Amino acid sequence: MACSINPDRPLLVGPEIPEHPYPHCISGTVVKGFGRGSKELGIPTANLSEDAIEAMCTDFSSGIYYGWVQIGDKGTEVYPMVMSLGWNPFYKNEKRSAEVHIIHDFPNDFYGIAIRVMVLGYVRPEQNYPTLEALIRDILTDVQVAKTSLRRPAYDLFKHHELFGTQC
Repeated sequence: MACSINPDRPLLVGPEIPEHPYPHCISGTVVKGFGRGSKELGIPTANLSEDAIEAMCTDFSSGIYYGWVQIGDKGTEVYPMVMSLGWNPFYKNEKRSAEVHIIHDFPNDFYGIAIRVMVLGYVRPEQNYPTLEALIRDILTDVQVAKTSLRRPAYDLFKHHELFGTQC
């Protein structure tokens, strides 16, 4: 199933410099999710624990966010990410989830490994989709939005934040 991005959406979102409530930092452990990201969507995700979700849910509404993420030890590579926070209405979830798609190809799963997430901006609200292809198309667009938005100098600097142990 070949999907392209949605040409009707802007690929750059947010101000030139992150504004309150960003940055928002979350640390935790990767937990097993619903198993749909890689298998059904072809878009693997690292799922955050319920504690991490609870902390985020008090400050953020359901939707799609972008920022930086690090897996494993501090001081290792920091990657761009796009994160879904919400109910995933296409799948009719009964439990709120936070699913981080790391914009990098990894050869293996990393359940039980430390994850550090820095949310720097909001992409769009959560929504339902008429088809799986429409959902995938919007996720691929979200990935492009994250990549484009994070290229700005003020956002790029956050890759070196103390959260990641790579302070300048």
